[in-house]
Amino acid sequence: MDAQVIAFLILLPITLVFVYAGIHEFRRYKSEGKANYGLVFDEESGTTHVSGIAEDEDPFDPEDFDPNDYNDPEIKTDTDERKS
Repeated sequence: MDAQVIAFLILLPITLVFVYAGIHEFRRYKSEGKANYGLVFDEESGTTHVSGIAEDEDPFDPEDFDPNDYNDPEIKTDTDERKS
């Protein structure tokens, strides 16, 4: 098998994923308009992920939060409990 065919077979799935994601995002853009993406913090699992954020919400700022504080329920403050 030629090296070019092997390279093509390796790059084909990656290319298809990017094309699919591009089409999916374009269709979302046409139906919903411009999106604001940012980090979202999940207090239950202590993890962050990139997601769409509503315009009235603030994105997660890693410098303001310590995820380790949220994994231990005894460390939570009164303000954290009132938000829930």
